[in-house]
Amino acid sequence: MELTTVKEALQIVLNNSEDFGIEEIDFLHSSGRILKENIVADRDFPPFNRVSMDGIAISSTAFNKGIRAFKIEGIQAAGSPQISLKNSENCIEAMTGAVLPKNTDVVIQYELLTIKNNVATVQLETLKEFQNVHLKGLDRKQHDVLIPKDTLISAAEISVFATVGKAKIKVAKQPKVIIVSTGNELVDVNQIPAEHQIRRSNVYALASLLEKLHIKAETAHIKDDKEVLTSKIKVFLTEYDVLLFSGAVSKGKFDFIPEVLAELGVEKLFHQVAQRPGKPFWFGKKQHKTVFAFPGNPISTFVSCVKYFYPWYYKSVGLEFPKSEAILAEDFYFKPSLTYFLQVKLHQENGSLFATPITGKGSGDLANLVNADAFLELPANKTNFAKGEIFPIINYR
Repeated sequence: MELTTVKEALQIVLNNSEDFGIEEIDFLHSSGRILKENIVADRDFPPFNRVSMDGIAISSTAFNKGIRAFKIEGIQAAGSPQISLKNSENCIEAMTGAVLPKNTDVVIQYELLTIKNNVATVQLETLKEFQNVHLKGLDRKQHDVLIPKDTLISAAEISVFATVGKAKIKVAKQPKVIIVSTGNELVDVNQIPAEHQIRRSNVYALASLLEKLHIKAETAHIKDDKEVLTSKIKVFLTEYDVLLFSGAVSKGKFDFIPEVLAELGVEKLFHQVAQRPGKPFWFGKKQHKTVFAFPGNPISTFVSCVKYFYPWYYKSVGLEFPKSEAILAEDFYFKPSLTYFLQVKLHQENGSLFATPITGKGSGDLANLVNADAFLELPANKTNFAKGEIFPIINYR
């Protein structure tokens, strides 16, 4: 059977992205979600001529006439309604964030003043126009788009939501996902495995990778029993948007997943990719239900999720998937004609990102993930990879 190339597999996955719709949520709980509306200014920014330094507000006309001593008429505090300068040869004390008093156009900071007997004397010979004044509408005008649709929300966006009074915002609805592990050899985290068993880890690695995307996935474990697999997966296909499997997709006698999915009407879009680790990867669809069936080896599951599910999710919610590259820090050799996801440790040097190979014991060496930071994607069309060459990087830190 001819293997699907990594490039072809990724394109098929991306061609089958899904739109899960839009929901409205509290702005305070929106960090990490994807905005699905333009956020516009409800008024000018700033909404008034704003004092930007503590000091006195004066008329520059008086200063230009040579006046340097100004009688203090009053105080303009931040948050107080605008007051007016009655005598153009006097001044008003003005605090940072306050409205600039009427009939004034310049603020001189306290550090350049001497105040005695309610008179402020200025130690300054020249003024700039609107000195220490943040002019109304200088940052943004009313109705300007402050945050465009399809923005990944962070604390910066949340502060803008608050500023424009957007207590509820529209975001991309998250897919409903279940992560399913299979195998009689697996026991739960809090159990002590028998000699022939291991604890479930892949399902939790996947759940954690999805948590980074703010997807709270359900998890399940099914024994290697075809009838049980069929009945449970049938239910999952009705209740969830995405099914992520770990295991039972190779050619072993108990690898029932491809067979079960076919019987349940899930269309196979590819099975087996020219890559290591993760060659047995299976991908398919049933109407708007998407199935990623990853191989059971820990590294295979991990890299396949970041390489394929992440870009699929980004496209589904309207985001551009970030791409990056790194420089191979030492020579590396890999003979099979497969794309190789090399585990690497990253470091910065003179503004460049370098990737040093971290040798593991194969796709089952889960502990090796802790020693590495990323996978360097080495192409299938060569065997010798020279120090200094640049390749795509899949960073999971």
